[in-house]
Amino acid sequence: MKIEEQKEIVSGFKHLELLANQVVEGFISGMHKSPFHGFSAEFAEHKVYNAGESTKHIDWKLFAKTDRLYTKKFEEETNLRCHIIIDNSSSMHYPKLKNDELFFHNKIGFSVLASAVLMNLLKKQRDAVGLSVYSDTYEYYAPEKGSDRHHRMILNKLEDLLENPKESKSTDTITFLHQIAEKIHRRSMIILFTDMFQTGNQEALFNALQHLKHNKHKVVVFHVIDKKTEINFNFDNAPRKFIDLETGEQINVFADTIKEAYEEKVNAYFKTLAMTCAQNKIKYVPVAVEESFEKILTTYLVEKQMFG
Repeated sequence: MKIEEQKEIVSGFKHLELLANQVVEGFISGMHKSPFHGFSAEFAEHKVYNAGESTKHIDWKLFAKTDRLYTKKFEEETNLRCHIIIDNSSSMHYPKLKNDELFFHNKIGFSVLASAVLMNLLKKQRDAVGLSVYSDTYEYYAPEKGSDRHHRMILNKLEDLLENPKESKSTDTITFLHQIAEKIHRRSMIILFTDMFQTGNQEALFNALQHLKHNKHKVVVFHVIDKKTEINFNFDNAPRKFIDLETGEQINVFADTIKEAYEEKVNAYFKTLAMTCAQNKIKYVPVAVEESFEKILTTYLVEKQMFG
């Protein structure tokens, strides 16, 4: 895609919304290959049947097709409330994009489009969505609502994150997750996009994530990474200067001399994150900017079914 076309896509909420809709429609069209076969395109008509519930509204035709029990869901029933949180620190604006690269091939662009994709699906399901954005400050907060005007406002903010990146912003994840937790009073699904670049006490970080779970909220953490360089450390053997995007700290190294030790530490860190999240009943999902959005949509649908 040419840079002019890329700019056109992100030049307004209608274009971001259009791109998100294309992702969702493509996912829906492929659902016959997924465990969600049998759902309508709107997804709002059915929910998983739980043992002990009335059988009055079971969809027997759908049972015949899927061999699974679903009940018909009506508009007057309470719909899902979802609060999306985006880490907008400088490290999330990595890697620096070349002129011919798509905007969602860095971490913040991926997170923005993934959020717009989830919003599109939430809108189809007539669910309420809210948004928080943080870095070294609590940059933005919008409560959970379902109106078209509210969706447009949030899409405009998402677009702004792409068009107006700020330099050298550190991350204060712990402080702002606690503040966000205090703002969400009604039971919600909370979805966090972050690269988990948080200095300091890991226990304090998980305490903040646990705080998000108060009031019986469900928490999903999408750990956003650039797999090529942040996991596999694929750099050539030339001397390189690595710069911390948040602190400005620099180090000069030959990448191949530290590649093995680096990858071991990163893999150990990921395992610790996954294990600790599992222990705290937080859904932890690593996602790479090189990947499609299918993992995000599938995770959302599975977690929504479990959320009830």
